[in-house]
Amino acid sequence: MAAYTAKDVSELRQRTQAGMMDCKKALEECQGDMDQAVEWLRKKGISRGESRAGRAASEGKIVAKVAPDGASGALVELNSETDFVARNEAFGQTVERIADTLLASGSIDGAVTSAEGSPLLAAKFGDAGTLADSLKQLTGTIGENIVLRRYARFGGSGAVGAYVHHNGKVGTLVEVAGLSGDAGQQLARTVAEHITAGVPTIPVAVARDDVPAALVDRERRIFSEQAAASGKPANIVEKMVQGRVDKFYKEVTLLDQPWVRDDSKAIRDLVKAAGPAVSIRRFARFQIGQE
Repeated sequence: MAAYTAKDVSELRQRTQAGMMDCKKALEECQGDMDQAVEWLRKKGISRGESRAGRAASEGKIVAKVAPDGASGALVELNSETDFVARNEAFGQTVERIADTLLASGSIDGAVTSAEGSPLLAAKFGDAGTLADSLKQLTGTIGENIVLRRYARFGGSGAVGAYVHHNGKVGTLVEVAGLSGDAGQQLARTVAEHITAGVPTIPVAVARDDVPAALVDRERRIFSEQAAASGKPANIVEKMVQGRVDKFYKEVTLLDQPWVRDDSKAIRDLVKAAGPAVSIRRFARFQIGQE
């Protein structure tokens, strides 16, 4: 019996843009393990570009709120089953109120990637009782499942800025340290706009030291197998792999990325120009349909 389903094949095709038979072969070789199958396809040079974290069958809206003084900010993703409901006025008002509630919740700090069972759902929310109760009520009224998927609240280090694309499908929250007021908020917003654009790619960390070791190890394995297949001497292969790893770091490290508005400057140049004590503390980027 196959260790995978037709749904697994479909998901792998979405993530890699590879052909159906190649996806089946990859899942067979990897005993149905999705992540290993993605890696197998990349090693074979078959994958034409993996979605960074896979697709999720959902619609919805992303809203950001920043305090007037720029000292704190909030980012919320509320999901629905269809885009039609995501554009519903009641749905839009609800996600706006959730963002306001989160911004006012000083006890919440950081990014929550799965809101299920989180403190925000237990927060008081209008006449319905808790936020969880209100979402259940909205689900019954609209006739679609309405889910608070994830959220982030930053503050306490300097200034927070946010940027949400006009379609409400992708947005970013950024916190900078060592700079406050309008200047700090503008820098954070500028960086948030860059991250939201996802050009040249979506960053996974602020600095190189923050890039997950497991992710680097995976890329190094892929590069090693690809370089070894070239038949070049071992010392040349080692240099090829290190060059690819260095390039990977530059692509996924926020500070190393060329600024989307002027690629003659890196994001670190913007930060450096703001002052010697200024740094980017953290960021959260949400996109509807992606993890």
